[in-house]
Amino acid sequence: MSETSPMIEARWPLAPSRTADWLRELADDDGLTGFMPPPLPDAAWVLNAMYEYQGAPGDVTHDEDRRAGLADGSIAPLTVGGHSLEGLTTTGGGLGRSEHPGPGWRRLRWAELARRTGDAVVPEGLLPSYRCLPGARTHGSWPLGIEPPTEGSLDRPTWNRVVELLTAHGSAGPDTRCLAYYNPMLVRRFDQANLHVRAGRLGDATALYDNPEADFTPSNLWAEDHSWVLCTDYDLWATKVAGPAPLIEALLADTEIEALRLPWAP
Repeated sequence: MSETSPMIEARWPLAPSRTADWLRELADDDGLTGFMPPPLPDAAWVLNAMYEYQGAPGDVTHDEDRRAGLADGSIAPLTVGGHSLEGLTTTGGGLGRSEHPGPGWRRLRWAELARRTGDAVVPEGLLPSYRCLPGARTHGSWPLGIEPPTEGSLDRPTWNRVVELLTAHGSAGPDTRCLAYYNPMLVRRFDQANLHVRAGRLGDATALYDNPEADFTPSNLWAEDHSWVLCTDYDLWATKVAGPAPLIEALLADTEIEALRLPWAP
């Protein structure tokens, strides 16, 4: 993580920690991984994008591909403090921000993959996370031809589209005043007592995707008038959006993103 850019400082200056007090009370939580809101009065879960490349071998996983690269020396071992982590983890999904993978890749909807595997899109009682779609993986690793959803952060195409829909339903459109909260694990200095909050215009929210102080989208983004709030929990593969029914219906009906209601996690 690097220093905050002048553009972020100009468009999204730091706001007092107390501006997130209402969110702490609303969620009745400490916000360590994000403040998860209840419906306001409605809510939906926006699923992080996954992508599929048709030409990739279907029987090779990301983990197997990495191990082959380690064996032939084309990939360097992952180390921390001089100690190898190879063999201790399985190559699976991604953590933090992500982009569209590029030419040849298409968006693979969770519902489509669930139909192939016979899994539920999100099993009853769970939230969208690494526990979902187990039938798509082999020993915990995804096929090489699938880029799995990001964890803890929206991907750029989904973030941009959600911002567009929020803007269309904002009280002042792109001039809607809003605030962004980054949980303590996303920023350089861990400080749970003084919440890291920035204030700006909804029309400038796409710029937050390139905020160099964090490799993740904000944990929470909300309207200053408290009419809506989104939460991207650090441990999940989706973002909960709570707000008025017209906004939620627009998210559910949109063809660019994939959103659903979870009756057990309204």
